[in-house]
Amino acid sequence: MKTDIQIAQEAKLSHISDVAKKLSISEDDLELYGRYKAKLSDELWDNIKDRPDGKLVLVTAINPTPAGEGKTTTTVGLGQALDLLNVNCVITLREPSLGPCFGVKGGAAGGGYAQVVPMEDLNLHFTGDFHAVTSANNLLAAMLDNHIHHGNSLSVDPNRIVWKRCVDMNDRALRNIVVGLGKKSDGVVREDHFVITVASEIMAVLCLAEDMEDLKRRLGRIVVAYTYDGKPVTAADLNAVGSMAALLKDAMKPNLIQTVENTPAIVHGGPFANIAHGCNSVRATKMALKLADVVITEAGFGADLGAEKFFDIKCRMAQLKPDAVVLVATIRALKYNGGLGMDELSAENPDALKSGIANLEKHIENVQRFGVPVVVALNRFTTDTDAEIEYVKQFCLERDCEFSLCEVWNKGGQGGIDLANKLLKTMEEKQSNYKPLYELNLSIKEKIETIAKEIYGADKVTYDPAANSAIRKITELGFGNLPVCMAKNQYSLSDDPKKLGRPTGFTVNIREVYVSAGAGFVVAITGTMMTMPGLPKVPAAERIDVNEEGRIVGLF
Repeated sequence: MKTDIQIAQEAKLSHISDVAKKLSISEDDLELYGRYKAKLSDELWDNIKDRPDGKLVLVTAINPTPAGEGKTTTTVGLGQALDLLNVNCVITLREPSLGPCFGVKGGAAGGGYAQVVPMEDLNLHFTGDFHAVTSANNLLAAMLDNHIHHGNSLSVDPNRIVWKRCVDMNDRALRNIVVGLGKKSDGVVREDHFVITVASEIMAVLCLAEDMEDLKRRLGRIVVAYTYDGKPVTAADLNAVGSMAALLKDAMKPNLIQTVENTPAIVHGGPFANIAHGCNSVRATKMALKLADVVITEAGFGADLGAEKFFDIKCRMAQLKPDAVVLVATIRALKYNGGLGMDELSAENPDALKSGIANLEKHIENVQRFGVPVVVALNRFTTDTDAEIEYVKQFCLERDCEFSLCEVWNKGGQGGIDLANKLLKTMEEKQSNYKPLYELNLSIKEKIETIAKEIYGADKVTYDPAANSAIRKITELGFGNLPVCMAKNQYSLSDDPKKLGRPTGFTVNIREVYVSAGAGFVVAITGTMMTMPGLPKVPAAERIDVNEEGRIVGLF
């Protein structure tokens, strides 16, 4: 079969204005970025805001494995299938980070014949949103250091600066650095840090802000440091809000592109789910709900991360009411969770499948805990046997889940027709009773422990001394009633990536806790999670090139 980039480059794209017509968007409401990309104007929202909302469907998955699951591929293929059924639908996704593109994971455009295009544009610079986020973040950092250099009238304690610079690249050498070296005019010498752009608070703010007014309020609340007497210093105190908003003005507008089958896709924002809240922007989702009868969105990594944060953070803040969840799995990934190595996954192995399916079981239980109906989509591989497929199907039906065998990777929308019909049937027959997992009036520790015990399956939670101290301080400052955003490895339900399947009897350790006051949540970092990833020994960047015809090659 052809590579993803070959399929994407051979797709017959429609002009973006024709794609927009499918959603009854006029050319006046498009800000064109060439023939195949456009931003949706601010005026569009005013024209559609009073329309009734369509149905909201979340696509999530089991814990990711090297064997592959295909969450974004299923999201795209499902949208294409609904389009073939003449359902007025739109796909809403996050924008890919450059870090994974040049690292190991890859982009976030789907795969095979279920992709959003132009794939190279989306996975690289796209419309510049991430550059705007990076610039706004680093402007705030520069203004903070400049304030200290020019007298420090706010009494900022250089040893208590919490704002970090960012770059959208995997660069472990920037995790811990020293700035201000050189002459006196080069600034105050202090320890500093970098995070990857998609883990920055500015990215979360962009994705959760309803409009420009809300964006500026959130930017102003960002805590950048503490004074010598322990009081928080904010972006508003540094008079940085206006200039940051100016950098983010165009980035606030959702982007419209299409799939390889010309189904509309709104792609906007890109917070990581293992570090940040892992969902596309509230603006994009709310706009999509006014433009289509069915909106298919996704949340990052497994349901223990992306789906939990979608329900407990995004839906709660934006007052969204999801109607159904599609939970993606593969037999290969289930057998990997059952203890098999990568070279053993092609052979039928009932025992490994029976053991590994416990991971799927836990994710089904978790989604049902939020009161939302579940459809399990099993992405088919050629090595899957009829007996294995039938076992997974019966397993799901016994747990009150509809089941569909999905073949969108190699068949596009046609391979998702059964899934689309099962989804429509589920939404017609089952009522969603969505409710967040916890109440906001619980303490920070109670919220952390509710997630760890009920979603991950942990026995208990421990806290490093620094985390205990931070929780006390955050609570004293009045941030104790915020939701919690857990930073956890994506490979396991536990905080240990080696514990596959459905581990039990484990402890989750909280290493660090800090408040993202602008985003509106408290971040709890578990285990050995890093907010700045590193490149592998042989990064994907070594395969990427531009050929003699000026075409990008090697990008998947």
